[in-house]
Amino acid sequence: MPLDQSFVGRTYPPTAPYQVGREKIREFATAIGATDPAYHDPEAAQALGHPDVVAPPTFPVVLTMAASRQIIDDPAIGVDYSRVVHGDQRFAYTRPVVAGDELVCANTIEDISSRGGHDFLTTRTDVTTAAGEPVVAVWSKLVVRGEA
Repeated sequence: MPLDQSFVGRTYPPTAPYQVGREKIREFATAIGATDPAYHDPEAAQALGHPDVVAPPTFPVVLTMAASRQIIDDPAIGVDYSRVVHGDQRFAYTRPVVAGDELVCANTIEDISSRGGHDFLTTRTDVTTAAGEPVVAVWSKLVVRGEA
């Protein structure tokens, strides 16, 4: 069953705040092989003008993947997650994510289209501080494979 196109433009409620931890940043950086000292050492990050360790550019995936459950788990849109593959990801930063940030995600469905028997779902997640300061916008495209 194709995804419901009437969902384009729908915005979901903001998530609960996520406290970005220094160790979580270090673990993420280690997992992806990012060795920049600013990802691991507070003094190296502070020398660059940051208050604490800086997250690698793809770190917001940790938050946005969890936040995307709002969309994936919404039975009305009709996403069969067992058929989902990741199509694309991009980030537009206002400022870096640093340890100590308290971040909130707000999801919007930007596009739903169908091609070649597959549905394409594009979402934008606006990541802000709990106080509302913009940090990064994250776009994700999910491909819901059609049935063979």
